[in-house]
Amino acid sequence: MKNSLFGLLLCVCSGVSLAGSVSISNPVMFVTQFPIAADFATIGSTFANHSGSMQSAGRGGDLYIRYPDGSLRNLTQEAGYGVVGLQDENAIAVRDPHVHWGGQKALFSMVIGAPEQFQYNDYYWQIYEVSGLGQGQTVQISLVPGQPNDYNNITPIYGSDDAIIFTSDMPRSQDRFNYPQYDEYESTPTNTGLWKLKDGQVSLMQHSPSGSFSPFIDQVGRLVFTRWDHLQRDQQASPTNVNGAFNYSREGASAVRIDTVAEVFPEPRPAELDLLQGTNLEGHRINHFFPWQLNQDGTEEETLNHVGRHEFHSYFNRSLNDDPNLIEFIAGVSPRPNQNSILNVFQMDEDPNNTGRFVGVDAPEFATHSAGQLIAFDLPLGADPSLVQVDYLSHESTRNVVDDGDTPPPEHVGFFRDPVTLNDGQLLAVHTAETRRAGNDGTRANPQPRYDFTIKSVTPNGNNDWVPSDRLTSLGNVTISYYDPDVLVSYTGPLWEMSPVEVVSRTVPPMTQEVLLDPEAQVFAEESVDVNAFKAFLRNYQLAVVVMRDVTTRDELDLQQPYNLKVAGSPHQTIGSPGTLYEMSHMQFFQGDQVRGYGGVTNPDPGQRVIAQYLHSANATTQNLPLVGAPPGSTEIYPDGSVAAFVPAGRAMSWQSLSPTGEPVVRERYWITFQPGEIRACGGCHGVNQVDQAGNLPSIIKAEAFRDLLRHWADNYTDLIFAHAFD
Repeated sequence: MKNSLFGLLLCVCSGVSLAGSVSISNPVMFVTQFPIAADFATIGSTFANHSGSMQSAGRGGDLYIRYPDGSLRNLTQEAGYGVVGLQDENAIAVRDPHVHWGGQKALFSMVIGAPEQFQYNDYYWQIYEVSGLGQGQTVQISLVPGQPNDYNNITPIYGSDDAIIFTSDMPRSQDRFNYPQYDEYESTPTNTGLWKLKDGQVSLMQHSPSGSFSPFIDQVGRLVFTRWDHLQRDQQASPTNVNGAFNYSREGASAVRIDTVAEVFPEPRPAELDLLQGTNLEGHRINHFFPWQLNQDGTEEETLNHVGRHEFHSYFNRSLNDDPNLIEFIAGVSPRPNQNSILNVFQMDEDPNNTGRFVGVDAPEFATHSAGQLIAFDLPLGADPSLVQVDYLSHESTRNVVDDGDTPPPEHVGFFRDPVTLNDGQLLAVHTAETRRAGNDGTRANPQPRYDFTIKSVTPNGNNDWVPSDRLTSLGNVTISYYDPDVLVSYTGPLWEMSPVEVVSRTVPPMTQEVLLDPEAQVFAEESVDVNAFKAFLRNYQLAVVVMRDVTTRDELDLQQPYNLKVAGSPHQTIGSPGTLYEMSHMQFFQGDQVRGYGGVTNPDPGQRVIAQYLHSANATTQNLPLVGAPPGSTEIYPDGSVAAFVPAGRAMSWQSLSPTGEPVVRERYWITFQPGEIRACGGCHGVNQVDQAGNLPSIIKAEAFRDLLRHWADNYTDLIFAHAFD
């Protein structure tokens, strides 16, 4: 893998200095990447950006560090990685640098190898660690042991305990039969969520049916990341089956192929007119990239501070069309403090000088290599999410592409991505002055990508819009060729500069982990059940427990789903306004099973998409309270409004409340993953931020459903038979 000085000479052949004019107090590490012009499932895309294929990630980039004195080092080249000119079996691409708390080493992902013509080889991103970052030190790069082989492992970060947290496309089941997992939108291979590598062991922290992105640990120890939320029915299968969709009978390799595209949750999409006909359903769509958080032990997954669509989005629809109490959410009509709507949040970074202040990018789903408008918002630990306000840093026009032939508005200075706030307060970001959609103005063999991403300082102008300023580097042009693999691609021009990170020591944040809340702790004490023994049982059986204290309560802002709710057969109810009253008797749980196949039952494509199936995991169903004649996957809503159930851990879960006749009332809109041993409690359905629909504070009752579940466990757990954790 030895390189030569020729690669460095290529960077200076234009005669410009390697160093830009940005003054920095600490070194900045970044990567260069071949500028792939296409923006679907490629390295810069909003989703499916994890592939190591030549079409997704061209070869020829490197890992760099720039020092305050302006000097620049090519770290991968110094360590002997990469080639120049024609990319061969020693070629590399690099991505996602992340600096250790001590500032002396860093993680990054690298893929090695490029094919000869007409060779279709498999290439996978793997995690590496680099040290020797100081001037005059000898660089060392080593492959991180213990990570999954033959899968793409990207966006690695250090946890507070030095565990390595990363995203991977390894299936949740760790069964190659389930590779790849397809997303819920385009049925395109995606990563499967967040994983942890500690003491040589890999464990799943969070299962994401459509993918999770750009994790980092904030200053209070939360694991913060962007997640693609798309819990809706398969648009590739209905109303027109465009890809030979079908269902498998189960996830394992022995599954039977079934010629059906039946789905049970959530309600149909607006386009599925035949399924909506004769109902009161509006049809359900959801599609956004949102900020999420986890504890570092993988517990308590929720949107960042429980912020939601009501706080960020400009519009979403109601669920039912025959209840005048339910209204569309329209920003400006529905009251809220935030006046600056956003749809997506990509590439978040926390300001090191302002705990809980996050800078990110709101970009369109396609067309801009996930570059767009610079935004910021404050959500420190404990802050009320309903009071959040978004700051538009760059002008709002920088969120949108300009059509070919049209003149961009003067405020549109191009697109931004990968913002990072330095310790001295400077804001750096990757920028292109291009305002049109991404594209190739050349040919397949001789590409001329429109976007020329470079790292720049970003500063406010006289109109309070943040605009690009000086460059961090001046790397010049390279000449690279490779087979893609059928055509020889030849390119002379600049590489993209991406993912800047400051190389500086930082205070190690505290480890965050699950905390048993007081109402549930009191129930344990009153029932004389040992918490640690109960948790050990859950871990052994790969289970968690969900406790909903009062599912008749909903947040005061959520007027899009029913909120006048009553427990059937009980006087307990919570009323928000006069109108239709909805009775509920059961809570029905769904597990995300990777059972939607494509390509037809005769010769299917490899891998599957996740779809919701009634809870059927043997470990959970055999240990929950038995109910005769209950709807599948359901448990009783108790007279006090509470619900408690064993659910499988390490798998995306969702749920809905049901009327006594089995009709859904309130549907969960997100997937949630639980950890083995987790006891997850919430006040109700759509947890309350300030007060519920009747003006009450969040419920802190001791749930009678949880009490009964503990009693059932204490009476029966010794006789239970272990079932396979992934059934």
